[in-house]
Amino acid sequence: MSDFNTTVIEEFRTNNGHVDTAGFGKNLLLVHTVGAKSGEPRVSPLFALPDDGGWLIIGSFAGSPKAPAWVHNLRAHPDSVSVETPGADGVEHHDAQVTEISDDDWDAKWAKFTSASKQFVKYTETAEGRKFPIFRVTLSS
Repeated sequence: MSDFNTTVIEEFRTNNGHVDTAGFGKNLLLVHTVGAKSGEPRVSPLFALPDDGGWLIIGSFAGSPKAPAWVHNLRAHPDSVSVETPGADGVEHHDAQVTEISDDDWDAKWAKFTSASKQFVKYTETAEGRKFPIFRVTLSS
């Protein structure tokens, strides 16, 4: 795990889900997956937007032409996902369902990300035409 991710994860857990680093604020989830190849547990701090009672996350990988590893992990093990979320009394841990946004809904969800941060538009300049996958995270009851 990168030093940046370690710093963000520690800040998230220490500050009840609020992260000043990189301006995340409360728009962050810690997404727990199982490695697609390794089978090992993984945790990824991801920018997240509330949406219809769930959250949206995007595999932009800072504009890389390749998808981030967590995207492969979600696709390989969609039933082995949990998240840490900001909560009123601290960080909460939930099992979650994750579904990939269909092409029909992608433009509307992409617009939510570009409205939240113009950085997502800049990422398209280096992504070599890659369409960033967007996922809906829904907390299990």
